[in-house]
Amino acid sequence: MIRGIYTSASGMILNQKLMDLTANNVANISTTGYKRDIAQVESFRKMMAYRIFDRFSNSIDNAIGYMSLGADVSRIVSDFSQGLYIKTDEPLNLAIRGSGFFTVEKVDSLTGQAQVYYTRNGAFTVNSNRELVTLDGFRVLGENGPVVLQSQGQIRIDEQGNVYQEGRLVDRLRLVDFQDKSLLRKVGDNLFEVDAQNQQIAFSGRVLQGYLEGSNVNSVQEMVNMINALRAYEANQKAFITQDETLQKAVNEIAKK
Repeated sequence: MIRGIYTSASGMILNQKLMDLTANNVANISTTGYKRDIAQVESFRKMMAYRIFDRFSNSIDNAIGYMSLGADVSRIVSDFSQGLYIKTDEPLNLAIRGSGFFTVEKVDSLTGQAQVYYTRNGAFTVNSNRELVTLDGFRVLGENGPVVLQSQGQIRIDEQGNVYQEGRLVDRLRLVDFQDKSLLRKVGDNLFEVDAQNQQIAFSGRVLQGYLEGSNVNSVQEMVNMINALRAYEANQKAFITQDETLQKAVNEIAKK
């Protein structure tokens, strides 16, 4: 009976996590370059069940199999499928067709150290130092460091990420890709951090100027996921209450006899 309560409780906790994950995806449905999160679920805990005081078993090993105590979220991974393209005709709005990431530099406000991150959000602008930056102020990196533009002049960025101003090559965007994207970790601000073991591979996508990549969140699918999580939570809740009431009767009524 106690085992059943544990199983129902773990199911409630699991579906609460799935609900939070789905709500976060829905909240970022309009976030440029956002990649939806997916939860990988595994068996929470397995226990070997044995026969106790089995007088009829001649086997030394009296195990009868494994018994699970429910499920839990093992890890959260990002879905890197392509989002929809949004045409803006702004010269500093960029989107990547295919696989790959822009490289940006974020300065830690506490230590003052610069850290390299990666993003699919190509909504860029220019700061007071004429540096190409994200809307959050993170500097966009090129092959020669931060991309610095002149105060005036038409800007053109080709499919390989070469930045031209008035026909003169300024720099090439540092565009990268990774062999195992499951090792990328979200760190906030629509940025990804790379695991030290992840191998960097050549960029094979194309850069589109005047476009932004929307999120890859499907609102209908996320609402279906939310309803499924809610129904599963309610089912586990009812099972929990039923077992609790049965256990209460066993203690208060049967034990008196």
